[in-house]
Amino acid sequence: MATTAVDNQIIDMPLGDAIGQEFEYPGIPTTCDGAEAIVWVETRISQGTGAYPITSSTTMGGGFNQAVSNGVPNLWGDQLVFMEPESEHSAASFCEGFALAGGRVTNFTSGQGLVLMKEVLYTISGKRLPVVFNIGARALTSQSLNVHAGHDDVMSVADCGWGILFARNAQETCDLCLIARRAAEASKTPFLNVQDGFLTTHTIETVRLPEPELMKEYVGRPEERLVNLMDPDSPLMSGVVQNQDSYMKGKIAQRWYYEQVAPALREAFDEFQRKTGRRYDFVGAYRCEDADYILVGMGCYMETAQTTVDYLREVKGIRAGCLTVYCFRPFPSRPIVDALKHCRAFTVIERMDDPLSTTGNHLTREIKAAFCDAMTGQNGQERIDRVPLIYQGSAGLGSRDVRPGDLCAIFDNMIHDGQDFFCVGIKHPLALAPKEDPDLRPPGAFSMRGHSIGGFGSVTTNKVIATIAGEVFGKDVQAYPKYGSEKKGLPTTYYLTIADSHIYSHAELEHVDLVVLNDTTALLSGHPLKGLDPGGAIFMQSPFTDPNDVWSRIPPHQRETIVRKGLRVCFADMVRIAREVTSVPDLQMRMQGIILLGAFLRLTPYARDLGMSDDEVFSGVEGALRKYFGKRGERVVQDNLTCVKRGYQEMQEVPAAIIQGNTTRAGR
Repeated sequence: MATTAVDNQIIDMPLGDAIGQEFEYPGIPTTCDGAEAIVWVETRISQGTGAYPITSSTTMGGGFNQAVSNGVPNLWGDQLVFMEPESEHSAASFCEGFALAGGRVTNFTSGQGLVLMKEVLYTISGKRLPVVFNIGARALTSQSLNVHAGHDDVMSVADCGWGILFARNAQETCDLCLIARRAAEASKTPFLNVQDGFLTTHTIETVRLPEPELMKEYVGRPEERLVNLMDPDSPLMSGVVQNQDSYMKGKIAQRWYYEQVAPALREAFDEFQRKTGRRYDFVGAYRCEDADYILVGMGCYMETAQTTVDYLREVKGIRAGCLTVYCFRPFPSRPIVDALKHCRAFTVIERMDDPLSTTGNHLTREIKAAFCDAMTGQNGQERIDRVPLIYQGSAGLGSRDVRPGDLCAIFDNMIHDGQDFFCVGIKHPLALAPKEDPDLRPPGAFSMRGHSIGGFGSVTTNKVIATIAGEVFGKDVQAYPKYGSEKKGLPTTYYLTIADSHIYSHAELEHVDLVVLNDTTALLSGHPLKGLDPGGAIFMQSPFTDPNDVWSRIPPHQRETIVRKGLRVCFADMVRIAREVTSVPDLQMRMQGIILLGAFLRLTPYARDLGMSDDEVFSGVEGALRKYFGKRGERVVQDNLTCVKRGYQEMQEVPAAIIQGNTTRAGR
């Protein structure tokens, strides 16, 4: 359970969980990433998009465009429109025109693309056009180019008069997309629906997608909710020149609309909860009622914060809490103060850095101002007589890993009245050094880390495995790659966790049960076995069929680790299998990765535990392969299925006797 502040009350809030409860629309169980979740919603409720997608929003735009190319209509039978003009600025202008004509339109963008739109964002809000733009929040290029997660792009347009919602995971991003649309159209105010670039847009998770019937009821037919401002039968002026006598009157008159936004959001939150059981609010407070120390932030690392709070309370005896800010605009000053006012200290972490602001980054400044109002009783705040100690830090810039150990260090900094400003995750004079890094996966979780080469198809295989674990075996999953901006042919790392309950920690896996080596050079130049738990397994590419040959070619220091930890060593010639299955050179390379799926089925007990036959398992595998490869034709699907079956059949294991023989020789 979680809690949230509403007016002056803190109430229990079961965030995003309708499973096992009786609600009209509990959701359609599946596995997908945040981008796919957005495509599911927007291709059904919108009529079109003007988009010039930029990483990491590209897969959202691509998914919408695919629906257009396939002639897929929305829920009311309208054929979708996709327009890609020459820039993000022009894409926003297209959306403006589409909305002026009474159409329900969306957009997908990130980083510099969002900033380039800024001129148009002002006119969209000023003309009261209730569009929803879906953002893969991304670091802005400054001292270098980075295409990964950062919140400085969203903060750079926070003054444009748009509502802004932040999601923590794929489930929340599709739900908040609907909520934003309903609130936008009720208040005639545009909204940004924000998720962390790559960390949410490209992470496969267990999700309950909103049912089409729910979406039809919840947002309604566009023609019934929107106004055609270009209707010649109802003429009006829009975007006119206003000189000294009228501009200010028009600007201040806009405030009436903004006063409707918070009530519209409240109604949208409440109606969504009534229909689905998944409850959202302006803020989400977790174990804050009696907390001495609270962590505040936005985005996916706030789920890591939640499981870290449990650890600190149950293992360390620290009365910790965390506060997720879901709504940045309109800024929920009163709920935030109500959630934080009783603690000793709180820390605000932000995925950006604004060093010339001596009072803090954007979220920190807003919270400080909220407490200032509360101390003086201004702006409707209930007067308080004290302000907790306030600390602040930068975390996760450019998708830098934010680990439970980093969050533990932040709480320790509060407890010992440490640095007012800090950073985590890097080596720097301002950085907090973690003293521990606990494993906070759910009990009984299975985790895998893979070391591969871009272009081998391993990242897609990881998604397919997550799909099978979630949709065939009924597990909760989280699968993601450590993407770089490099081209194919360079090293890639990917991660997967499978559990019986929701996986909260969004951090690179240090504790794993299986290490996959598509790229065996990692044994020579790196530490791929780091964090592999005792009794775990290795699955590796090898051109050899004799286990002695495989074992002898593993570097001695890696063999010592294998012996010490009692690891299993499994192998298959993935290159040969892929070459024999298909004659297409590019597909040969990509199919190397899918063979891992066969090994995964052999090495994990999920099918056996469910009593599934091989035929039942491979039927589920075929469905997952069709989901990812069906658009390439039936031959590609069947070739991939053949590779999986051969991986399942041809995987070998280095016998324990060979490994133990190594131990005996070492002892001599």
